[in-house]
Amino acid sequence: MLQKHLILIGIIISLALIFIASFLYPGGSHFNMNSVGFDIQYNFLCNLFNELAINGQKNVGRIWAIGGMFILCTTGALVFFRISKLIPSKKASHLIKYCGIGSMISAFLVITPYHDIMTTIASILALISLFYIAVFIFLSKLHMLKVLSTLSLLVLYFNNYIYYSGNLIEILPVMQKVGIVLIILWMLSLDYCAKKSDFKPK
Repeated sequence: MLQKHLILIGIIISLALIFIASFLYPGGSHFNMNSVGFDIQYNFLCNLFNELAINGQKNVGRIWAIGGMFILCTTGALVFFRISKLIPSKKASHLIKYCGIGSMISAFLVITPYHDIMTTIASILALISLFYIAVFIFLSKLHMLKVLSTLSLLVLYFNNYIYYSGNLIEILPVMQKVGIVLIILWMLSLDYCAKKSDFKPK
């Protein structure tokens, strides 16, 4: 029973820890150094991992954020591992598993001083894995998952465009959170609704 709901439990715990961290965040964002607290509209999640908040005060919520990120990335790695077992193509299965797990390791390492390069590596690996998952979903009869896959990938590609081009950067903090929510919903839907038989070759 516990194993069946392990992904959901991991996500709930990780999001709870990140919420506590955001509640404890002193303040400041890249758009307003003097703002108070964590603002969903203007703060990036990575702000929660710094020893000092952008306003210069000690970030007492940092340890909660790191714990939440670790559990979220570990849970994400388990999701990619489980999904890879559903895919009939050995090559695609390996790509989904190793790129997915690699993306989660890199995503956790954004808490280090190597934030920028880890963000790039995590994005590339995640998009490869998610693209292959989407391909097999579109070959299946999982119609609602097709819609969710499309929305998730579009938002992720759009977020990468904003991040690397600098255009519309003011909406990126919100879009970052929209992307995370969509990916979580997509992964939960796959974990609960998809079966190996859904991806059998026709």
